[in-house]
Amino acid sequence: MVTSPHPLASAAGLEVLADGGNAIEAAIAMAAVLCVVCPHFTGLGGDGFWLIAQPGAPVRGISGVGQAAAALPPLSGPVPLRGGASALTTAAAVDSWARAFDISARNWQGRQRWASLLSRAIEHAQEGFAVSASQRFWREMRAAEAQHWHGFDAAFPVGPSHQHQRQPGLAHTLSRLAAQGPREFYEGEVAHCLAAGLQAAGSPLTLDDMRGTRAREVTPLAVPYRGGTLLSLPPPTQGFATLEAMGILGEQDFSGIAEGSAEHFHRMVEAIKLAFVDRDRFLADPDFTEVPVQRLLDAAYIQQQAARAQAGARAMPWPQRFRHGDTVFFAAADASGRGAGVLQSIYYDWGSGVVAGDTGVLWHNRGAAFHHDANHPNGLRGGKRPFHTLNPVAFMRDGRPELLLGTQGADGQPQTLVALLTRLIDFGLDPAQALARPRFLLGRTFSDSRDSLKLEQDVGPEVMASLTARGHEVAPIAAHSPLAGLPGVIRFEADGSLAGAHDPRGDGVALGL
Repeated sequence: MVTSPHPLASAAGLEVLADGGNAIEAAIAMAAVLCVVCPHFTGLGGDGFWLIAQPGAPVRGISGVGQAAAALPPLSGPVPLRGGASALTTAAAVDSWARAFDISARNWQGRQRWASLLSRAIEHAQEGFAVSASQRFWREMRAAEAQHWHGFDAAFPVGPSHQHQRQPGLAHTLSRLAAQGPREFYEGEVAHCLAAGLQAAGSPLTLDDMRGTRAREVTPLAVPYRGGTLLSLPPPTQGFATLEAMGILGEQDFSGIAEGSAEHFHRMVEAIKLAFVDRDRFLADPDFTEVPVQRLLDAAYIQQQAARAQAGARAMPWPQRFRHGDTVFFAAADASGRGAGVLQSIYYDWGSGVVAGDTGVLWHNRGAAFHHDANHPNGLRGGKRPFHTLNPVAFMRDGRPELLLGTQGADGQPQTLVALLTRLIDFGLDPAQALARPRFLLGRTFSDSRDSLKLEQDVGPEVMASLTARGHEVAPIAAHSPLAGLPGVIRFEADGSLAGAHDPRGDGVALGL
């Protein structure tokens, strides 16, 4: 089974499984296709994160985070959000594929050829594809400001005549990666073209920075939950925030509340607030500063946080800065009960807006996630990895994977994840049901500068009124709003069957053999 936010990516993953490939191999094929057909959310010029699970073995993580340029220009304020000056970090998504491919070959007896896994992506880039409604929405929204982005308008035309998109430059780049291997992106002809193109756009990144980029295999963080174990990735991702929020909820008795009730939403929101305070205080690159994740996920501390969340019925204040971001989640599961859940991103929609030379590669603006104050834990420094919002989640029970899930949405990711996890685990909804139910988003958006609690309207007026009475600043948004994330889920049933779905708010689809 596969799930992804685009039908062409899901089809590519299913094709690999049908050909005898495993879950990792299917996920690599989907990753490559998504870099072509979802250019507004992901690409070769971004980062990638993996959770790899199998029965009877520890969950493995891959953290594909690019590092800041070794030599940085002086800053007099916040990091720019767009343009070459925002393209401050290298891109580690391709090297995360390489790490996953190696795990597949060494540990899962993977037999698919590297080049074959990129073939559908190359085909779609060469021959073109129908521009999705999502891509059209975000392209039209950024039409005015995109005129000033380096090489962008030529690569991504806008208007009614551009409903079918070809990407010949990207096709050439992918073909080079297929022929030469993934390190071509960092050390070969492609790397030279990328470095030159980025510097021409005003980026400080050099060829040496590219050569030094490595994804890392990491040990996931874990918290117990309802007789199983929830896992996500360690810093510099916000995985511990999702786990802390779920740990707080795990200390609470859900048997007396209804799914989708005001009490359900109130508990989720208050747990998120407490976890985000810790996140914004501590989250940074652990190579540069201590991040006390073990203390924050310790049972005694979680119990203290749960007691704070239950101390009163009214809403706690929300003083945090909201972070924007867009990404894609996709996952694959094979007949052996193994699975891979992956998040890839170029940070903001369309990333930095910089297309690097004639490579067709749109570079991310993840450097904008740094704090401009070098003394801040997440302060910008040469060679440092930035605060990262991406955090896929796995749920293990009795030594086997039960759930793989993740979502688009930056600050919205932990919020969407707690809504899904409580519905899937506490209330027993199936993936399609859980994804269709109304969700919330706490904080600012591109359309609303208030730190309000945004609720999809299908929660119902009674829930909105009850939450308002508890002190939440409630703001309704449309049912099935794209602001509420675009998650996907695969569930491994006890009988060996699989159930999966992708969010009805987007164009995604889950497919099975």
